[in-house]
Formats: sequence, C-alpha cells, structure tokens
Amino acid sequence: MEEGVRFPDSIRESFDCKEQDIRNFSPLTLAYIGDCVYELIIRTVVVEKGNKSPQKLHREASGFSKAGTQSDIYKVLLEEVSEEEADVLKRGRNARFHTKAKNASLTEYKNATALEALFGYLYLTGRTKRVLELLKTGLEKCGLSI
Repeated sequence: MEEGVRFPDSIRESFDCKEQDIRNFSPLTLAYIGDCVYELIIRTVVVEKGNKSPQKLHREASGFSKAGTQSDIYKVLLEEVSEEEADVLKRGRNARFHTKAKNASLTEYKNATALEALFGYLYLTGRTKRVLELLKTGLEKCGLSI
C-alpha cells in the first residue's frame, strides 16, 4: 500500500461515500473511471510541458486516447502485470459491450477497455503509483513519448 493520502479515500470522506468492495464492480464500471484516470494523466503531462491553447493541448493529447494506442499499450503490458492485475485485464477484455469505438476494431476496443479497467481498479484501490508506472512503461515500450 502506498504511503500518504489516498486520493479515492479523500474523495469518499469529503462526499460521505461508503467504501465499496470494488472486486465486485463490473469491468465496465472500472473502465469508466479508468478512462478518466488515463485521460487525466495524459492531459496533466501535456499541460506540464507548456502553456498552450486548448486546441494545441487537445491535439497533443488526443493521439494517446485512441483505442488503437491504448490497445498497443495493453499488449506490451501483458508481460509486466501481476496475477491480480492480469485477472482484471481479462475481466475487462471479456466484458459485454453495448457500444463500439468509431475508429477502432473490436479487438482494439476490447484491449483498450481492459487497460482502462485495470487503471480504474488500481486507482480505486489507491495504487496510483502503479498506474503511473504501468502507463510510463507501456508508452516507452510502444516507442511513444508525450
């Protein structure tokens, strides 16, 4: 467990939310929050690299949020994850989808959803350092830099 304040715990306390057993959350619920976590990290890095117009910031960040990019990251991280994390990825990849990305294959969409589910799971369990470590490793192994 990480030292210091866990961000999800702070949110729960501030808004008087009851702690949930996230192991019972659907993979799509985990992907819902994981998508936001992923996007927040990418946008934070882009903003930290310099003050630019929102259009330029969006252009820089948008390529990282595509299902194809997330699918590539998913593939290279399969060798990096623990057994627990692999189980979350598997659940995320096997989720029943009601929608499909406009510009992605079904395989890319499933892989991207699995990655988002993992990031959501790690975030909700207070393991944001692990999310950062995995994302950085994934980007590096895919030859991508923000």
